[in-house]
Amino acid sequence: MATLKELAERTGYSPATISRILNGDPSLSVSEEARRKVLEEAGRLNYNATRSRRGRTPKNLLRVGVAEMLSPAQQLDDPYYLYLSSFVRQGCLDRKYSFHPLEHRGEGFLSPEGAALDGIVAIGLFTSPQIEALAALTPNVVFLDSSPWESRFDSVVLGYELGISLALEHLIGLGHRRIGFVGPAYKLDDRRQRAPEVRRERFLSLMERRGLLDRDLLLDCPMEAGAAARAVGEFLGTAPALPSALLCANEDSAIGTLRALREAGLSVPGRMSVVSFNDTPRSALVDPPLTSVSTHVDEMARTALRLLAERAVLPDREPVRTIPLKVVVPPSLTVRESTGPAPLP
Repeated sequence: MATLKELAERTGYSPATISRILNGDPSLSVSEEARRKVLEEAGRLNYNATRSRRGRTPKNLLRVGVAEMLSPAQQLDDPYYLYLSSFVRQGCLDRKYSFHPLEHRGEGFLSPEGAALDGIVAIGLFTSPQIEALAALTPNVVFLDSSPWESRFDSVVLGYELGISLALEHLIGLGHRRIGFVGPAYKLDDRRQRAPEVRRERFLSLMERRGLLDRDLLLDCPMEAGAAARAVGEFLGTAPALPSALLCANEDSAIGTLRALREAGLSVPGRMSVVSFNDTPRSALVDPPLTSVSTHVDEMARTALRLLAERAVLPDREPVRTIPLKVVVPPSLTVRESTGPAPLP
């Protein structure tokens, strides 16, 4: 795992500046290039630490197209997708696959210079017309972090219910009973249609099953650091009784939550524990380091490339399989300093 000192050596920025970038300090004036450099180096160091788990380079080299839901600028606001993209790119380099970023053209996509593709990794959520546009380039499409058409395409998704369950078991084991949730009530589903947000729905179900659900502790806000900071700040100023822990829908929400608690003078984890979701390299580097549901984005990327290779049609071999697979990657929980025992009444 990367450290601030290592990132300072690799990027040329001071540990203090790097810390402010990773913590989403709104008062810091820094270029988009600097933010990207710090985030990408953190991911690169983290990836190198897991290189021993890679398999051998396959004999047949592939031409891999990559379609991304978010623009490079948008990825800086949600680095989870930045890391998914980076790990797919790095996985292609490791396997000596050629990497071809696809260009958006309305609802369609173009391969660079019209290059023929053996498969596409589609990262994020796509509309039905976009899905058909990808399939027109090659029928071998693997969706990463969504599963819009299980009978037709491979997909790699996360086990959200297990992740929320692990987080709640951890908090309840520490004595927490008043647990809130920070995140949106609705979000886009796998075909970009408005639907209940899956992490929040799992939270509601599991808390209700335990008899601990308090709807007054649900903070409905976008999964962005600024929006979460505002929502938590307003909640702290008006709530008659505070929770002892907050479970956040993603890492940006958790970072915004930490900011609001700090500004309110509430210690973490002394007064309130915070659990994040996604566990990108930032989670270990913010202050305090975040207990987080680990989504294993490096393993998700490796799995997507493995599925793509299995269904690729090559001149010298038949595909390993022809039916589509959906792989659910089980998350784990990484416990750090943002959680502790529930405060005494």
